Amino acid sequence: MVNIDTVYQRVLALANKEQRGYITPLEFNLLANQASLTVFEQYFYDRGKLAMQPGNSTEYSDTDSMLDEKIFQFNFTGVPLPNNNTLPMECYRLGGVFHNLGNGIIYEAEAVSEKDRISRNEAPLLQPTDTRPIYTRRRRPNTPQNQVRPGEVDVYGDNNRLISGGSGTGIRFVLIDYIARPHKVEWGYDVVGEKALHNGSVGRTFHFDHHASEETTLVMKVLELAGVIIEDAQVVQYANQASNQTVQQQK
Repeated sequence: MVNIDTVYQRVLALANKEQRGYITPLEFNLLANQASLTVFEQYFYDRGKLAMQPGNSTEYSDTDSMLDEKIFQFNFTGVPLPNNNTLPMECYRLGGVFHNLGNGIIYEAEAVSEKDRISRNEAPLLQPTDTRPIYTRRRRPNTPQNQVRPGEVDVYGDNNRLISGGSGTGIRFVLIDYIARPHKVEWGYDVVGEKALHNGSVGRTFHFDHHASEETTLVMKVLELAGVIIEDAQVVQYANQASNQTVQQQK
């Protein structure tokens, strides 16, 4: 977790140096959420780049392991699905889908397209089984296109049987791993004497989900966006240089 008040105070201190401008709490909250999503999405591009590079065996300094630790903050594993196999609303990237037979016996399902699933029906050796399940993804029926929904998964086992998520016995037959989107952050405040004072109570302030090591990156991302708000090119340039320096150090 990264404390949002710490980020806000550092951004204000950097932006107000030489009286360049003031960032209101409302502006900061908008910029902070944009910065959070930008940093989060960069993880997946970094993952692709690191996959092509050798790591090292030095504990605590392997870049691949450090990136895994950052992504871990948003990783959920073994999450049971309801009867209709609807994916959780916070599901951003689906990982594994598993068929739970009970008693600790779990088999991972193979992702296939609907076309591939149908063609497998003509090949007995390729048909799914309870121990070699497959799954397809689909949008929920009658869902308006402008509504963001992660959809559902259809899991197939023996004799192309559709495996539902739960049963009356309480056993959850379909489990998933997924990456969740960052929660919305907010610097909570009360206005006292025309001045915004921080209110850090639960339900008013929401901190960054990111790993603590991302504090500086978040500060610079917010500062870069704030430079546009206060129309100061020097702030944008400083934030860009600081961010590039951080990236070079990480490489």
